Amino acid sequence: MRDMHNSVCNYQTISKAQSVRLRVLIILSLALLLLGFISPMLTLTKLVFFQNSLSILTGILELLKNGQLVLFLLVFSFSVLLPLLKIYVLFRITSSGMVEPHAMQRYLRLMHEYGRWSMLDVLVVAVLIVTVKLGAIASIEVHYGLYVFTVSVLMIMFITSRVVKLTAATVLTEQPPGV
Repeated sequence: MRDMHNSVCNYQTISKAQSVRLRVLIILSLALLLLGFISPMLTLTKLVFFQNSLSILTGILELLKNGQLVLFLLVFSFSVLLPLLKIYVLFRITSSGMVEPHAMQRYLRLMHEYGRWSMLDVLVVAVLIVTVKLGAIASIEVHYGLYVFTVSVLMIMFITSRVVKLTAATVLTEQPPGV
């Protein structure tokens, strides 16, 4: 039986070449994410006369302006803050010199805990809510911003998976004296 208090995690380090490739992908995914934040995602056409194009940021600000504080905080947190935090953590892990076991363990645990709150799931649910609520009154046209944001989310998920595989932890159990 393993006593986790006497265990030490030994994380493999990411090679310099892999680290450089991953950081290029991280920077590319950050650029796509930021572009996805400001690009038009959908256009709402109400009663044929009124059109309103929304990006993630304009949609979030619209929620705040309309007094939907809880929904604003949820969408902002899961669609903006968590992806940016995840990119920061991924960049820290792939940066040279990031080999301290406790920091690596903390970062990987943080990514695992927040990783299950997929940004893509939250976005899809938000689009579905809008579609269902406005289906009878308005039509919705999807734009490139939705696809850019989706690609950035998928890239972040791929990079996270790759980093976890490359740093695969092995738990070394310290043996008590005399065993």
